Amino acid sequence: MDEQGLTKQDLATRSGVSISFLSDLTNGKANPSLKIMENIAAALNTSLPYLLEHTDMDPQSLAMLNAKSAAETASLPQGYERITAVVTEFQAFQVREWAEAARIRLQKK
Repeated sequence: MDEQGLTKQDLATRSGVSISFLSDLTNGKANPSLKIMENIAAALNTSLPYLLEHTDMDPQSLAMLNAKSAAETASLPQGYERITAVVTEFQAFQVREWAEAARIRLQKK
């Protein structure tokens, strides 16, 4: 919002998201759905992946998120890892196939 000189009211009008939810979101008190994030990205004329990957969070907040992510990954069986990546459509197809095979293997254990 700051980079584009928008107020929360401007963004709320463009995205269809309430001002109170935007306030909670910018204060780290909200957990938006992907649909809401898509609406916000469109309102900001940016892509959803860009919006999700770029942050102005302070290092301490990022460290807390990384610790949470590490704790979630620790719950996976040995030899498995959870990742996030931006890939081509074909690569995404391959990853989905691999993920399904991994889910089947995990269900058999």
